Parts: sequence; structure tokens; C-alpha cells
Amino acid sequence: MMNMQKQRRLFKTACMLLLVTTMTSGCARISPATQRETTSASATSLPELPAGWTSARARVGDVQMGWIEAFNDPLLNELVAEAQKNNRNLRAAAANVRRAWALARQAGSPLWPSLDATGSAQRTKPLEARRSNSFSLGAQVSWELDIWGRIEAGQQAAVESAQSAESGYLFSQYSIAAAVAQSYFIVIEADQQIDVAQNIVDALIEIKRIVDLRYHYGSASAYDVSLAESDLASSLDTLASTQNGKLEALRALEGLVGRYPDAQLETPEMLPLSPYVPGAGIPSELLQRRPDIIAAERGIATAINNRKVVQAAKLPSIRLSSTLGGASSELNDVLDPANVAWTLASSLLAPLLDGGARDAQYDASDADVQAAIAAYADTAITAFTEVETALDRGVFLRRRRIALEKAVEATDNALRLSVLQYKEGESDLIDVLSVQQRVFGAQSSLLSLKRAQLNQYLEISLALGGDWSSRPTAE
Repeated sequence: MMNMQKQRRLFKTACMLLLVTTMTSGCARISPATQRETTSASATSLPELPAGWTSARARVGDVQMGWIEAFNDPLLNELVAEAQKNNRNLRAAAANVRRAWALARQAGSPLWPSLDATGSAQRTKPLEARRSNSFSLGAQVSWELDIWGRIEAGQQAAVESAQSAESGYLFSQYSIAAAVAQSYFIVIEADQQIDVAQNIVDALIEIKRIVDLRYHYGSASAYDVSLAESDLASSLDTLASTQNGKLEALRALEGLVGRYPDAQLETPEMLPLSPYVPGAGIPSELLQRRPDIIAAERGIATAINNRKVVQAAKLPSIRLSSTLGGASSELNDVLDPANVAWTLASSLLAPLLDGGARDAQYDASDADVQAAIAAYADTAITAFTEVETALDRGVFLRRRRIALEKAVEATDNALRLSVLQYKEGESDLIDVLSVQQRVFGAQSSLLSLKRAQLNQYLEISLALGGDWSSRPTAE
């Protein structure tokens, strides 16, 4: 009877402690960071945004989805999908996302009571007495009351950290898609540059044949022969360098998609046509669309909630626990009601003196918030710069292409005339070789510019945050 009265007094004390603490916690509870709080913190770090992009090349309209598919190249689509599946960096990023969500689930588990089963068996044998047995079986429940919101804020911080990792992984997918396409175009351009270099070699072999023939009949000098041989040797060096460049680019592409780099991948002979410039939307929309900016914004929310966790750690914590179990010298009697007992306990931990440790933790977490805000601003400004720069580059690449196409046409005509004049003895060999170099130089520059236009399309699409595929990407 006395034990029952003690248990009742203990139960009443725990309930009274819980009631008093709950009544006094109404004005002190710390709520997790809201979207408005996070948005306010991020917005103050940015300069005033214009209503539209300042580049004259910006096209009004929605940002394009499926910018890899816009090249209408089945092999490119296949290689990008292969890289999404096999790229090691993406695999690591995907594993980090899974880990972050697992930690988020773990952070939320203390919001619920924990239940553990206990059991023991013991046999004792004194030297001069009979042996004795003891058995116990029970269950233990414990629960920390989250009256200040510390655990909830910690769980929310973990969720936002997982969201940040998820957005970072998504942007990595976009970046890998662009990198595969850029490497793919380098391989195709290198193949075309080999053709240009081979044409130079073939032309110089023919010129050397003519020079040797004229030298044999005394109408050309030894200087002309040496000059032709020198230019031919230089062109052979350029051809070998270009062939090696293609192999290196091919191996890099194969490694990027996860294949063994044996330089056996077959690619088209011609660069694809550059798609139309995509719609660019407006600067403010970029903040809600581009994954790396979203990841940085979630980083701010994570830091704010971590600061709230530290702030709540300065307040008292209450833990309730209860056990139910039985003990007996016979295993069959462990759960006999006469051998079963229960307990209910509560504990209060109130920080008093810690040498300033908690204040220091709060200062550190506040510094983390400021660092996250600065990182967000840096990410956003970098994104705006990439968009504006890519738009401007498109304008000047278009102008350069028009000029180079005219240069190729003009030098082709000049070469045809100079060869005729040389055969008629009306010009020197050095004039022919000079024009010859201009022709192939212009052709090579035009090929490089065509690839630059393709890269510019990739850069603006990636900078605008549009998905590389119009279909959902399987993780």
C-alpha cells in the first residue's frame, strides 16, 4: 500500500512538472524557420534586379526544357543518358542525397517515444550452497518532450539540408549533360579539322610537285624548293597534332560517359546545326528555377534552423520514462502479475553555468547563417553573370560567323587566282603559299566558331536552369 502511494505521488509530481513547463512555454517556444523568413534573409543580400535581361540577344519567352534533345542527335541523347547512369561523380552525389534524407528521418525520430525491450538471465552457484537462477523481462519507454521546438527545428534543418543536396545533385546532372555535349562537339570538330589539315597537306604536296618540276627545268630556285618543303613539313606536324587532339578528346568523352577510353566511339562527320536561342525568362524567375541557387537558398534555411536548435538548447529539457517488467527465479513466472512492476519517472535538465559554451555555439551558428546568406548571394550573382555573358557572346558569335563565312569565300577565290598566276609565272610561290594558309586558316576558324556557337547554346541553357531533357530524369 505504501509503494502504491509513493508511485502516485511520483506520477502527480511528473504531471505537475509537465503542466507548469507547458504553461510557461507558450511565449518561449521556438518555431522552425518559415519560407518568408528564409526569403527575407536571401532577398536582402541581392542587388535590385532589373525587369528583364540587359543583353540585346535576350529572347522573350519561357526557358526551354530538353535542350540536349533540341540538337536532334540520337547518339548525343544516348551518350548523355549513359553519362547520367554511369558517371562516378553523379553516383557519389546521388549517394549523398540518400544519406541526407536518411539523416533527416533520423533527426525527426526523437519527436516520438522510443520503446526498448529488456531481458536478462543469470545463474549463481556459490561454492557451498545450491545454485540460484534469476530471470527478468520488460519494456522501457522514454520520451523527451519537445516543448521548446528544439527537436522540430533540428528535423527541419536536416530536411532542408537534404533538399539542398537534392538540388545540387540536379544541377550536377545538368552540368554533366552539358559537359558530355561539349566533349562530343570537340570530337566532331577535331574530325573536321583533320580534314582541313589533310587538305592543306594534299595541296602542299601538289605545290611541291610543281616546284620540283619547275626547278628541274630551271624556272624555280632552290629557295622555292626549300620553302615548299618547309611548309609541307609544318602542315604534316599540324595534321599529326590534330589527329592526336581528336584521340584525346575521344578518350575524354568515353571516360565522361563511363566507358573504357579505347577511342573506338564512332561520331558523325559534321557538327549539328545550332538550335534557336531559347527564351530567357526574367532574372527574378532564375532564383526559383536554377537548382544551384535553390540549393544555396535551402542552405540559408538549414543554417537558420540550426541556429534555432542552439538557441533552444539554452532552455530546460524534460524527459519522461517508464518501465514495465517482471523478475523471477523461474522463467515461467517472469510474467506472473505478482512479479510484474511498473515505474514512471521524469527528469528536468536546466542549464545554469557552462563557461559560455552555449553562447559561443550560438555565435558560431549565427556566423553560419551570415556565411550561408553570402554564399547564396555569390551563387545568384554568378548565375546572373553567366546568363548575361552567354547572351552577349551569342550576339558577337553571330557577327563573327558572318565575317568568317565571307572570309572563307573570298580566300577561296584568291587562292584559285593565285595558283593560276603562279602556273603562268605571274606570281611567286610565296604568294601562293600565303594565300593557301589564309584559306585553311579561315576554314579552321569557321569550324571552331561553329562549335563555339553550339557551346554558347549549351552555356545559356545551363545558365538559365532549364532541364536538359524534356522527360523526367530517372535517379
